[in-house]
Amino acid sequence: MAVWIAVLATGLGCYALKLAGLVAPQRVLDDERVRRFTALVPVALLTALVAVQTLAHGRALELNGPRLAGLAAAVVALLLRAPFLVVLVVAAVVAAGLRALGV
Repeated sequence: MAVWIAVLATGLGCYALKLAGLVAPQRVLDDERVRRFTALVPVALLTALVAVQTLAHGRALELNGPRLAGLAAAVVALLLRAPFLVVLVVAAVVAAGLRALGV
């Protein structure tokens, strides 16, 4: 039962946050601090997601060779200005290839 309460509370919180963004006055949205915040939050969230998916296994920190190699390949592809879909495919191929080789 406690899990459902947490799920409902989270859902309501997300809805309230979305609603707050829709009803916020224009003068608040035009503030430079708000613009800077909204520009940087997605980057921070995606970075955190990549870090968790790359370095964690359950609740433990795990340095997984194929995952780290896939991340490194993705970084190289990004530095070479590859399109996003190519970056994803390169990372997946490198990680899958190393796993298939048993590394």
